[in-house]
Parts: sequence; structure tokens; C-alpha cells
Amino acid sequence: MEPLIREARPDDRPFIEEISRLTWGGEDYLARVFDEWLRDGHFYVLEVDGKVIGTAKLTLLPGKVGWLEGLRVHPDYRGRGYGRKLHGFMLELGERLAREGKIEALEFATYFLNRESIAMAERTGFHVRARFFVFGAKTESFEPEEPERIEPTLEDLTLGTVPVGWRFVRRSREALEWIKENAELYDINGFHFLVPKEGATFTPLDVGLATLKAILPAMAWVARERGREEFDVMLPSGVKPLLPGLKRLGLFLWDEAEEPNVLAFRKRLV
Repeated sequence: MEPLIREARPDDRPFIEEISRLTWGGEDYLARVFDEWLRDGHFYVLEVDGKVIGTAKLTLLPGKVGWLEGLRVHPDYRGRGYGRKLHGFMLELGERLAREGKIEALEFATYFLNRESIAMAERTGFHVRARFFVFGAKTESFEPEEPERIEPTLEDLTLGTVPVGWRFVRRSREALEWIKENAELYDINGFHFLVPKEGATFTPLDVGLATLKAILPAMAWVARERGREEFDVMLPSGVKPLLPGLKRLGLFLWDEAEEPNVLAFRKRLV
């Protein structure tokens, strides 16, 4: 039977949970966002002989961006071209949405060791538009301090490209409204940081060793409240000279990379 790409359905949940359990050592978020992605739409699965073995999602972001995420292939089916098939399908979807005036570009972010995704992106016209470092941290490394949740303003968005978890939006009034719906802004001693409403990947909006030293206990508090023993911190590539100091603060790089380990790609469609 030919592989079939179709919209995801509620009864796909067991297959999605299996793929999620077998991805990133069981730390994949796919199962947690299953219901949300079903409601949002543009959530697709690849089915082979009645079994869902792959997934892909397109999310509409501010600035007429179609954000690609959730591209997964079950480990037992990798190396057979299914990832390329899903990628090609999502490119065609993006081009259709562009013709309809709904988006102007496709974007996605990936870890620097995800060489297959990077190679596919480069072959199909994507280019790197931003680079970031993602650091890990353990909540037990800090004495958690409760921050104050505040309403974000445009002035709070101090970065031109604002990471919200593993999605990236350009600073704008439209992006601010999207952030209000999808993220939370916290203040601790006058310093601000963002975190998606689901997950534990934080973005400090003030970058510097002293600032991060003040912010990290508050991030640990939020992570602990969400039941996380570890959390991540997303920082712009310009912090590279600060790497030794960041490590002394209790942050660690997953693969001891000395270069930015998160790449944000873009392909303009119109």
C-alpha cells in the first residue's frame, strides 16, 4: 500500500504517543501537544499499511509565517525517505497557503546536530536567518525565588527575533498580541523573562551574567511549579564570549557546543 499523508485524527493518539516515547529518549513534547495541534489544524500524519509512522505540523505565526514543526518519523521506519516525503508535502502546503495570501514564508528551528533536517532545508531553498544557544539547567542547582507575572508590552520585547520556546517571532505589535496568548512574562527585581504557557524553555529579555544570575532562581521556581526537574534557557548567539561565565552560573550545553546550537531557517515564498 502506498504511503498516505492525511490530516491527523483523535484516534491517531496511540501512534503519536508511541512515536513521542521513542524520540529524544522519551522527552519529546509531541504527545503533550496532540490535542492542541488537532484543534489548531494543519497537523498531518504519514500512514503506512494502517500504521501512523510520521507526523508534521504547520502553525501560523505573526508576520504571515508558516512555522514548520513536529516532523517525526518512527525509528523503525527511518532511512526510507519518509522524512523527505513529509517535508515535500509541507512545502507544497506552504506554497498553497502563500497563493491564498495566508503566509509569505516558511520557517522552522532545529538543533545543530539534526543534520538530516538541515540538509533537507538547504536543498529546498531555506537559509539560516538566526542562531541561538540553548542551555540546560537543573532546578536543584538554584534556590527558587517566586517572580511576578506581568502583562507584556512592546517595550519588553528587547530582541529583534524573540524565541518563545522553540518558535521564533519577529518583534512587532502583532507578535506582541500572539505572545500574550501563547506565553507568560515574568519580572524578578526589574528583569524580565518569557516562557511558553506549556513547557520549560525560557527566554531572558535582559542578557548579561549579572542579569542571568538574578533571573535563574525565578526560572527555577516556574519550572518547579510546572513539575520540571530541568529547564532550558534560550540565548542569542551574541552571548558566545560569555560561555565560561554562563557555565559557572549553572548552565550547561547539551553537547558542549562552542557555536550556536539552535538554527532558525526561513524560505520566502512570495
